[in-house]
Amino acid sequence: MIITISGKAGSGKSTVAKELAKRLHLKHYSIGDLMRQMAKERNISLLELGKIAEKDKSIDNELDDRQMKLRTEDDFVIDGRLTAYFIPNADVKIFLECEDRVRAERILKDERKDEKNRNIHEVISKIREREASERKRYRQYYGIDYYDEEMYNIVIDTTSLSVKEVADRIIKQAIKRK
Repeated sequence: MIITISGKAGSGKSTVAKELAKRLHLKHYSIGDLMRQMAKERNISLLELGKIAEKDKSIDNELDDRQMKLRTEDDFVIDGRLTAYFIPNADVKIFLECEDRVRAERILKDERKDEKNRNIHEVISKIREREASERKRYRQYYGIDYYDEEMYNIVIDTTSLSVKEVADRIIKQAIKRK
C-alpha cells in the first residue's frame, strides 16, 4: 500500500505519516525533512530556501527526482506538499487541513529549531508567506495548486483531532479503498 500525505504546514503531515508507517509496518519518507536538511546544508532558513527555489528550479528538481524514484517501490507512506502529484499510483492520497492558529501552536511546540519564532503571530505570518511562495512555485513549475482537493481521496481537518484519531480515520478509509 502506498499512502501520500499532503497538507498545510503544521497540519500534522509528518507526525501522522510516522504514526501510519509504524502502525502499518511501512517505510516512511518525508519531503519536509529533506527540505529542512537542504536548508541546513546551505545555512539558511526553510523560508529562505523556498524564496531561492522560486528562481532556482534545481532545488525542486532534486526533491522531484527523489519522489519520482519512489514510484517503483511498494508499501510506504510519504509526506510532502506534492506527493499526490508525483506519486500518482498511490492507493490513498490524503490532504490535511488545519486552522492557522493551531498550526502555529504546533510549530512552536515542535523541535524544529530552524523554524522557531518568538510568538504565534510571527509563526502564522511566516507559514502563510512560505505557503504563498510554494503555491506560486508549484503553479509556475507544474501548473497545479496542491490545495485543490480534487487531487486527494481523503481530506481531513486535524484542528481538533489527535494524531491517533487522524491515523484511525486514514486506516479505515485505506481499508475501504483496498
